[in-house]
Amino acid sequence: MRVILAGGTGLVGSHMVQRTPNEGWMVLARRAFDPPLVAGIKQCIAPPTQWAALIQDDRPDVFVSALGTTIRQAGSQIAFRAVDHDLVVELAQAAQAAGAQHCIIVSSVGANSDSANFYLKTKGQTEGAIKAMGFARVDIMRPGLLRGDRSGPPRLGERFAAALSPLTDLLTPRAFDRYRSIAAVDVAAAMTSCLGATADGIFIHHNREMLDWVKLGAVHHKR
Repeated sequence: MRVILAGGTGLVGSHMVQRTPNEGWMVLARRAFDPPLVAGIKQCIAPPTQWAALIQDDRPDVFVSALGTTIRQAGSQIAFRAVDHDLVVELAQAAQAAGAQHCIIVSSVGANSDSANFYLKTKGQTEGAIKAMGFARVDIMRPGLLRGDRSGPPRLGERFAAALSPLTDLLTPRAFDRYRSIAAVDVAAAMTSCLGATADGIFIHHNREMLDWVKLGAVHHKR
């Protein structure tokens, strides 16, 4: 299985990289990996403008996007959309045109193309574009607040929310557990487990479904 992962140095992507096999993977990133990737994984450190061409040349079976930023970190709504919508869609289109039949992306709980919230509206529009591309299978991860240690500039709002998450998670009823926080390593584990899925269709995974995939992956690993 040939897999291309875009966003391998981010919070979720870096955990996926640690779970990759030693062959069949290509990881796209804008900066070098620290620590370096294990031998056998093809890594391409290049500007995002070159990624679509690299994907077309590699002809993957599966395209995985762990790309994501925030409006604050990007600097503007336009810059945020350029990453979370335009780049993700461009790369997915390149992968689908190159023969990929499976696409896995990280989105957000509450993603909705009709939302009044710009962040959630953009995520929803990205999902809609991916769904319409014609992949045999699409897996969309919609995590709540991501817990984990990020590299790069601190996201103070997220750190504050993460510090409060044990209390807020406890107060959130099970019926609304999709809005609880989730560890980035669990999102990465769920995405890795989805690589072995064979059923066609479009699948939306909130926190509960992702944790179910984590358990399934652990069972298979023990076998």
